Amino acid sequence: MKNNDSSIAVFTGLGHGVFHGFELVIPLFVPIWLSMFDVSATTLGLVVGAGYALIGLFAPLAGVLADVYGSKRLVLLSTGGMGLSFAALSVLQSVAALTVTLMIWGAMASLYHPSGLSLISRSAKQRGTVLAYHGAGGNVGMVVVPLAAIVLLAFFEWRLVALLLTAPAAICVIVGLFVSFDDTVSEAASEQRDPDRTANPALVTSLRDVVTNTRTLLIGGFVLVFAIQILYGVYYRGIFTFLPDVLTDLPMFETVAVGDREIEAGQIAYSGLLLVGIFGQYTGGKISDRGSSEMTLLGTFIALGIASALFVPASEIGVLPLLAVCVALGFFIYMFAPIVQSLIAEYVPAESHGLSFGYIYMGLFGIGAVGSAVAGVTLDYGGTPALFGVLTCVTVLCAGLAVVLVARSND
Repeated sequence: MKNNDSSIAVFTGLGHGVFHGFELVIPLFVPIWLSMFDVSATTLGLVVGAGYALIGLFAPLAGVLADVYGSKRLVLLSTGGMGLSFAALSVLQSVAALTVTLMIWGAMASLYHPSGLSLISRSAKQRGTVLAYHGAGGNVGMVVVPLAAIVLLAFFEWRLVALLLTAPAAICVIVGLFVSFDDTVSEAASEQRDPDRTANPALVTSLRDVVTNTRTLLIGGFVLVFAIQILYGVYYRGIFTFLPDVLTDLPMFETVAVGDREIEAGQIAYSGLLLVGIFGQYTGGKISDRGSSEMTLLGTFIALGIASALFVPASEIGVLPLLAVCVALGFFIYMFAPIVQSLIAEYVPAESHGLSFGYIYMGLFGIGAVGSAVAGVTLDYGGTPALFGVLTCVTVLCAGLAVVLVARSND
């Protein structure tokens, strides 16, 4: 890659890693917060879900802001804001403060994907290669940050751990301030701004375009893909918000001694599940390139449904069957992302890709955040069997919509 592309790859790769690292380390604090604040899983599910919801609900607006104000500025604001929010977690004293802090974190996190992806798509010459590094950065973050948190929690109090975890965000901000690359969107936006700053024609125009393009999107195959994304978001949040707590409570997962400290084996299994996700993403992308994205999506949901249905029986049989199910869950959960990206490329006009990704992330991280609350309620009233029963039903609904997509593609 040339210097411009390399700089963009480093900057966005770091930002992507920061986003997914923070996103997937929050569930590791859930068991601690349940005990510390003496609240039910339902209450905490609503609190965490509120923070996650803002990631998606603000995503379309974040895409518009990136177009007008420049992607680099939005990425810097996002990573810096996420880091400061985690620093604030280290001093909170109440559930109310936790709720506000997580919502601020979610608002800052919402800025990342629309701005990061638009920076790559509009400024990088070798977009495919830069996107590959961007994806790898996210995968590394989603494994390394939670694993680091697990180890740190064995030696330090959780507040100090939350503070230490701000280091990746600080590094990303520093790199962004000193690295140089051609951010053409920012320059174009600067030329369109009103000199007296009393109005912003570019922003107004962009918002009008959102309305027009939305009408175009809400027909055809994209509607089905959007509905699938929402249901998948419910599943994604539903399983990950309380999974570390569920695994830790299983009697087969005893603590592991590290010197004179102990680490929960269930949390190690959670980190391993995330690691498997790297291979799932790679496989999903490769299969989508070589065959039907619709059929690949259907097969993914069938496999995910089977793995979800087998979780409770496997947990009653022994460690090895449960680990096999966890591997399958990690693989197929993350196999979904590149498949849906391929479908958007097929069903959506090129000029609407940015907005379509905004809506896709709104479905996944915004509306789908209700999965955290659903998981909390089902755990409170029905336990782990009820949780995975509901999650299995969600995959069945997703598979049903995928069947419709397959039928459409064969017409």
